[in-house]
Amino acid sequence: MARLSEVWLEGVARLEAAGIESARRDAQLLLAEAFGIPRDRISLSMHDEADPEGTARFWPLIDARAARRPVSRILGRRAFYAHEFMVTDATLDPRPETELLVELAIATRPRRVLDLGTGTGCILISILAALPEARGVGTDISPEAVLVAGENAAAIGVADRIVLPISDWFDDVGSRYDLIVSNPPYIAVSEMEGLSPEVRLHDPTDALTDGGDGLAAYRKITAAAPGHLTPGGALMVEIGPTQGRAVAALFSAAGLEDVEVHPDLDGRDRVVSGQKPA
Repeated sequence: MARLSEVWLEGVARLEAAGIESARRDAQLLLAEAFGIPRDRISLSMHDEADPEGTARFWPLIDARAARRPVSRILGRRAFYAHEFMVTDATLDPRPETELLVELAIATRPRRVLDLGTGTGCILISILAALPEARGVGTDISPEAVLVAGENAAAIGVADRIVLPISDWFDDVGSRYDLIVSNPPYIAVSEMEGLSPEVRLHDPTDALTDGGDGLAAYRKITAAAPGHLTPGGALMVEIGPTQGRAVAALFSAAGLEDVEVHPDLDGRDRVVSGQKPA
């Protein structure tokens, strides 16, 4: 019987042949899933024998990854900020760069939060989990995404402090909020072909692009946000790395103050924030 290390190396070889740059890491994650081994124990288990049942489960996972399906979508979950979130084909795959938006949001210590286009709920749920006194509303136009966000809220223990209406932006969001956050579709339609297959073929298109210049959602959000913010309340949105100046100008045009563009760990513009005058 082959050892786990041998099965893993064969999986790595298949992924490398398919052009997967993260072949070794991805094969290890899929190996852990197939054999039911905790991720933090997989390296210590490599000399164990590979049982036939686990081996049979492993190869379809490798085939799916070789076809450029993201690991998170194969596993059905993604680690984000302090928790793990269920991911489905109806939701945007949470990404590490979005954690900056969560960190900035938590620092404002809001009591009432609105998340526009919540998807998996990863932004709002992470905020509520870090701030036990906070309550939030997370909207999405997709009923399937709202169901996923609800399951994530229950799993992470914030379901009693969150409301998840099916809503097109501000259509059904109630009263005023201390903080409004959003990671809207910001990829220009002209940029879609340049995305990796993992993103272009597996994230919902409507969650990636507005079908135009990538700024349509920001125009809607900034125009309506002041009417839904408490005095001194903040608006924070994730942006593409070339959109800082344009989105900041929309914030200022909407009458928001202290407008700031925040870089991510790679030094790229990632979040724009501003406040309603107190």
